[in-house]
Amino acid sequence: MFRSLSLKRSFKTHLKTLIHCPNHPQPPPPPSPVLFSSIRALSTASPPPSSSSDSELRKYLGYTALLAFCGVATYYSFPFSENAKHKKAQLFRYAPLPEDLHTVSNWSGTHEVQTRHFHQPENLKQLEELVKESNEKRVKLRPVGSGLSPNGIGLARGGMVNLALMDKVLEVDKEKKRVRVQAGIRVQQLVDEIKDYGLTLQNFASIREQQIGGILQVGAHGTGAKLPPIDEQIISMKLVTPAKGTIELSKEKDPELFYLARCGLGGLGVVAEVTIQCVERQELVEHTTVSNLKDLKKNHKKMLSENKHVKYLYIPYTDTVVVVTCNPVSKWRGPPKFKPKHTTDEAMQDIRELYKESLKKYRARDITTKSSDSNEPNINDFSFTELRDKLHSLDPLNKDHVMKVNHAEAEFWRKSEGYRVGWSDDILGFDCGGQQWVSETCFPAGTLSKPSMKDLEYIEELKKLIETNELPAPAPIEQRWTARSQSPMSPASSSAEDDIFSWVGIIMYLPTMDARQRKEITEEFFHYRHLTQSQLWDKYSAYEHWAKIEVPKDKEELEALQARLKTRFPVDAYNKARRELDPNRILSNNILEKLFPLSDNV
Repeated sequence: MFRSLSLKRSFKTHLKTLIHCPNHPQPPPPPSPVLFSSIRALSTASPPPSSSSDSELRKYLGYTALLAFCGVATYYSFPFSENAKHKKAQLFRYAPLPEDLHTVSNWSGTHEVQTRHFHQPENLKQLEELVKESNEKRVKLRPVGSGLSPNGIGLARGGMVNLALMDKVLEVDKEKKRVRVQAGIRVQQLVDEIKDYGLTLQNFASIREQQIGGILQVGAHGTGAKLPPIDEQIISMKLVTPAKGTIELSKEKDPELFYLARCGLGGLGVVAEVTIQCVERQELVEHTTVSNLKDLKKNHKKMLSENKHVKYLYIPYTDTVVVVTCNPVSKWRGPPKFKPKHTTDEAMQDIRELYKESLKKYRARDITTKSSDSNEPNINDFSFTELRDKLHSLDPLNKDHVMKVNHAEAEFWRKSEGYRVGWSDDILGFDCGGQQWVSETCFPAGTLSKPSMKDLEYIEELKKLIETNELPAPAPIEQRWTARSQSPMSPASSSAEDDIFSWVGIIMYLPTMDARQRKEITEEFFHYRHLTQSQLWDKYSAYEHWAKIEVPKDKEELEALQARLKTRFPVDAYNKARRELDPNRILSNNILEKLFPLSDNV
């Protein structure tokens, strides 16, 4: 009835499993040193007189017999049970992974699970039957979108459901600017299909491959102090629940549950359909400039209030702040007439030169794999983010090296100042680079009419923290803003209409597939994150993005996080809804169970 996704297991994971599999063949043990020395003695000793020779021979034969007797005695002293499958040890026994066991990982490769159950229903009826059957059998069925969440919030070993095959636009109301879609549709696919109606989404996150249901459930956001997170664009939804079947929610139909379920983290039901309030498709002018914190403080209020979209990109160990604003093209003046001061090649010059110098330097030290220049791609074929990843891969935890890369990036942006005109769905994206660890926090920043300036103070302290602790912090530190959300589980939730929130993201790239190096980068990133947590989060009432929060392994730290979440979010109301809609907890996974335990046990 259901199509199952055939996910190819990675060789690395397969090899790792083989290495640690208890049934996997192990090499035979080395010969006993005593026995080996005895054989060597027998074969190499020079012939002594006959009496001595007989004596030596009897001695070594005695040693050999003793060893054999000890081995037999040991074996029969520890017999197998009567129902043992194998009475004798067998060398090179191999237990392969079952064919239906697949590895599923998130985009960054930072989290993965192995599961036998990955379902992809093709329509609402199949989804309803799947949820009903899973609930009756008490089988896990965790909703997972495109797998882009840095913390793998959608992953579950017990089983997952993905709506990639439920990706249709069901209805378009051009007059009201509303569209009803299946929740598995990707953002890019959606905007492509509704552009002919002159419509688009109000705002976008950095990338477009997310499924609508996924970005809704984790409280994703774009940028613009007048624009709310994406969950606020949803005006009604269809939720398939284990206990109550399919329910329709809106501001008119059960508004309390509607607001709670909009940012429900996949724990209240599988979002099957949503109705989205869209806006008129329009061209935007993107303006990129380079500034610094001192000048930003003078113009910050104006920046937030006068620009539809605005974000700041900070470059650690420099005073550079890249300011990117986006606004509709003026109907009277038209797009700006601007000739860039530098070509793309000129903007890329510094980072290309740094790459050439660094490659030569690290090859001389034998740090990187040596290869002939003829086998390497042309350096001019790499984009800026690709070249940055390659630079970081040479020595990702060397602070001095990272500083050089950051300075080259600052120079790239200085030479890239200018304008770009395009449709909103083309302009508002952002190339985030390659695989990476991310931590993003959200905190109040006053109101639109009266910003608190806490957002810039946060950045000042963050940059000072990086420099004091000499962290190998790469660029950029990204800062964005949104209006409030009425969804109580949103990190930007507020009852005050004028409230604004700042979102700050820190990163560390994972530019290598070397397991040891990725482990070292991971440890350094969590040290970086811990410093920001201990010194900034409580002070600024900052809470992590749901798709980027990491569950502590330490019991006391976990209990502290649970208590902290209760001070910000309606955890009791959320858990009450979970009990009512998913009493067997088939939709939960390790993250939800740890963050929102339904019992006193952690």
